[in-house]
Amino acid sequence: MQAGTDFFVGWGTLSLINAGLAQSKGRSGLGWWLGSVFIGPVATLLIVVLPPVARVAGNAGPSA
Repeated sequence: MQAGTDFFVGWGTLSLINAGLAQSKGRSGLGWWLGSVFIGPVATLLIVVLPPVARVAGNAGPSA
């Protein structure tokens, strides 16, 4: 029973790490977290291989 619990804890931790990686590359953390729950290490590979999202110039946030 312990091995099963360790597996789910590790998988959950990996999904949180993937969400942080995705956000650092300008992608949706929530979307990648959800995807990571289902595809795990494959999502990690995709996040690392895909280029960062290009930010649109002049879109620095809400204007005052």
